[in-house]
Amino acid sequence: MKKEIVWVDFDTMESFMTDVFKGIGVPEEDAKICAEVLITADKRGIDSHGTNRLKPIYYDRIKDGIQFPVTNFEIVREGPTTAVVDGHDGMGHVISYKAMSMAIEKAKKFGMGMVAVRNSTHYGIAGYYATMATQAGMIGITGTNARPSIAPTFGVENMLGTNPLVFGIPSDEEFPFVIDCATSITQRGKIEVYDKLGKELPEGWVIDELGNPRTDTHQVLADLVKGTAALAPLGGIGEELAGYKGYGYATVVEILSAALQGGSFLKMLLGIENGKKVPYHLGHFFMAIDISAFIDLESFKKTTGDILRDLRASKKAPGEERIYTAGEKEYLAYQERRNKGVPVNFELQKEILAMQKELDLHQYAFPFQT
Repeated sequence: MKKEIVWVDFDTMESFMTDVFKGIGVPEEDAKICAEVLITADKRGIDSHGTNRLKPIYYDRIKDGIQFPVTNFEIVREGPTTAVVDGHDGMGHVISYKAMSMAIEKAKKFGMGMVAVRNSTHYGIAGYYATMATQAGMIGITGTNARPSIAPTFGVENMLGTNPLVFGIPSDEEFPFVIDCATSITQRGKIEVYDKLGKELPEGWVIDELGNPRTDTHQVLADLVKGTAALAPLGGIGEELAGYKGYGYATVVEILSAALQGGSFLKMLLGIENGKKVPYHLGHFFMAIDISAFIDLESFKKTTGDILRDLRASKKAPGEERIYTAGEKEYLAYQERRNKGVPVNFELQKEILAMQKELDLHQYAFPFQT
């Protein structure tokens, strides 16, 4: 087994992930959805939410009995433009794919659609679902709450999840405008990647119970679970760099992921009860807005593209070669990776081989195997 990063082509890795999901009880069509969401993250260069999370976030949780491989997608309330769904702790990717599909179908009929979800699980990169809407010629909006990580401004206790607030907007360029980011200064997935690479955290990402910065990556991951460490909100610690804005937006996402659907929130999402692991009961929301209800789609896409091009063409800071717009770096990452595949570090190699052995998936021969 090679200790350096080894690249595995996308098709092989997506097929392997599909077989892993099937091997732990996920129905084939659902397994394909889950694997597609994860490989899309890898294609876009979002390694924190791709193959790196297959084992700890999905495989292990299903084996622990806190997430169910078969998804019971129950519509508990529905109107012409809205719906509330209970996911019964099934596969978050499947629940979310179906929920955004519902929102898009409602928007096709009535101009807008929104679906709120309760009792779900981690749904991967939020941008996947916003992009579903852009591919249908719509604006897509989504968000999710998560296990407590962020401390409120002037606080040190992790209360809010990393709670992404995500927008996808079509343009006339080769890629849509997609802003997909947490409302914290970083997120657990990125810290997990740092841990696998043996890197310390930049100062300012995480604080301890006294408000002091933490950089010891491995212990930080343990202490986030214990509640003795917390992520800073987007903007940073305190008010000087406007951390209250990240805190405020994280709270917006928490409310829309819990209050509309009668779902769980804040410390209810710890995943621990009486010292035992329990389902997380996450909430999500999905919105689709049909652009053609306002203006013809091509005009909208042209104006959006003009805005993005003008931003990128604006005056650059000294020493900087390029200005980017949201979604551009992910598009460029795919252009770079399309012939290389997924970067697999040493720790991920071990996880892949462990799952391969447990599920007897020996039809795969990875380049890091010896």
